[in-house]
Amino acid sequence: MATRLYSSISVETTLASSINNSVTSIVVATGTATTLLGGVTIVANSQFTVAIDPDTINEEIVFITAGPSGDTFTVTRGRAGSSAVTHSTGASVKHVLTSDDLTAFAAGISPVASLGFSGSTSGTTTLQATATAGTNTLSLPPTTSDTLAGIAATQTLTNKTLTAPVISSITNTGTLTLPTSTDTLVGRATTDTLTNKTLTSPKINLTLNAQTGTTYTLVAADSGKLVTSSNAASVVITIPPSLFAAGEQINVQSIGVGLTSFAAGSGVTVTSTGATSAAPILRAQFSACTIICTASNTFTVIGDLS
Repeated sequence: MATRLYSSISVETTLASSINNSVTSIVVATGTATTLLGGVTIVANSQFTVAIDPDTINEEIVFITAGPSGDTFTVTRGRAGSSAVTHSTGASVKHVLTSDDLTAFAAGISPVASLGFSGSTSGTTTLQATATAGTNTLSLPPTTSDTLAGIAATQTLTNKTLTAPVISSITNTGTLTLPTSTDTLVGRATTDTLTNKTLTSPKINLTLNAQTGTTYTLVAADSGKLVTSSNAASVVITIPPSLFAAGEQINVQSIGVGLTSFAAGSGVTVTSTGATSAAPILRAQFSACTIICTASNTFTVIGDLS
């Protein structure tokens, strides 16, 4: 639907030459085209209503749709229930408000299925209402300038709170399928316990703790690490009490020429295949073993022992 244009300062004029009932342009008196429009500019997809021979038996309503080019307008003939007829030179041309304009206005403010907007430079945008029951209200953003978010558009939401969101899938370079039962997702940086999970080809890298002294007492952070001892003299590593839980393990390798032995801390029980079960010794340089906590303050040492 074309945009209707109106002016309260339009000045009546006359035809500069006669027209038959089929022409689609009119020429008004010299120099009067601008005053007829009364400050209105005809743009694409717009119209300005005038009557030729108003208030006579020959009255015809026409829509000016383009111009002026000099004093010539492009028109659509026989509108608002009137018929295209012949008009003589000097016939009055007057801007009028017709029943057709009022009908268009009424239709524009009544509930409509869609509403079209002209683009700022070109094209149009249609606001389409979906089928819905009852009366619904769409509230636009607050008074600040903003852009509406579309369902299919790729946009970044800022300062939004999602209440009880339902996420069916997340796609980046692949597809993330969420659990089908009630569960908690595992975070990359959080400490979590995984239950009933199968790890396919997991990669486990040991963290090294290099010791160069002749004595060292294990610390909680050594769990799962490789502790290396390097000294020209003998090295004693003490296994302390009340520090490790059943199932934790510490790897030890003697990389110096001084042999590494193990001592039980107060209240700690150590077993091994070493000559002295409670105080095993790594057999040679580069020998290694694993200290496994089997119960509270109880450990077994397995490896290349003497």
